[in-house]
Amino acid sequence: MKLRYLITSLIIFSIASLFIGVSDISPLDIFSLSADQKEILWTSRIPRLISILIAGMSMSIVGLIMQQLSRNRFVSPTTAGTLDSARLGILVSLIVFTSASPLQKVSIAFVFALLGTLIFMKILERIKFKDTIFIPLVGLMFGNIISSLSTFFAYKYDLIQNMSSFMLGDFSMIMSGNYELMFITIPILALAFFFANKFTIAGMGEDFAKNLGLNYRQVVNLGLIIVALVTASVVLTVGMIPFLGLIIPNIVTIYRGDHLKKSLAHTAALGAVFVLICDIIGRVIIYPYEIPINLTVGVIGSGIFLYLLLRRKKYGL
Repeated sequence: MKLRYLITSLIIFSIASLFIGVSDISPLDIFSLSADQKEILWTSRIPRLISILIAGMSMSIVGLIMQQLSRNRFVSPTTAGTLDSARLGILVSLIVFTSASPLQKVSIAFVFALLGTLIFMKILERIKFKDTIFIPLVGLMFGNIISSLSTFFAYKYDLIQNMSSFMLGDFSMIMSGNYELMFITIPILALAFFFANKFTIAGMGEDFAKNLGLNYRQVVNLGLIIVALVTASVVLTVGMIPFLGLIIPNIVTIYRGDHLKKSLAHTAALGAVFVLICDIIGRVIIYPYEIPINLTVGVIGSGIFLYLLLRRKKYGL
């Protein structure tokens, strides 16, 4: 699949996203919008579109980085405990730092997401049976342990409804003034592009990387910091979006290969297109009501994940 086709699809679905909703705004009205239509467009539709694009691109890219560093095609923030750790960090900020600003909350969530990912990577180093499927199962179990801790403390401090909102990935509440925190991910993604070649070398193994003069541990830690920071900002703003960082990199790898730098642009574009399509489906399937993005991505993503599992030998995953 050529990048220009992905970009064309991205533009088409982005335009469609702006004009789908309960409030009637037609492309034909774009040069003669009423005051209410302008308000809806700038306060809700455009912020929603921007957050969809950033979430789709960023979560897909960090999934690709995790798969490269762990050398496992089925490792992602969903299957490594990163999302669950970020959610635990948000809970801690709600309990301990009750008046914390959004930036402070994302900082705490980042620390927990990073610690959780580091623990998973340490577990990965100690596992001798490094089967392709076994590793993500360990990550899922690890994530469930963290999720159970979050649920326990959420019940204890009567914050279960607050935590439920972070489990439910949803773009319907995105408005101007409450999504700007996601702009943090843009320079972080630029950093990922800059270090793409080093991540590719690190993914070939510690001994190989050191023989080429690469500071393996430093590059891995940088990759995990990027993963944790992006995950924390997306979870705090949008909520949890499952499978995104798992399936998109695998699809791109099938037709682009393992070189990270050659795959990043395709991964970002395909991730944004996929989330856009899922969001549009969620908005029209029971119109005028909406299905949360985590449900549409979860259903479609789980189907694709199952297909990849069944065909992993054919594609070398």
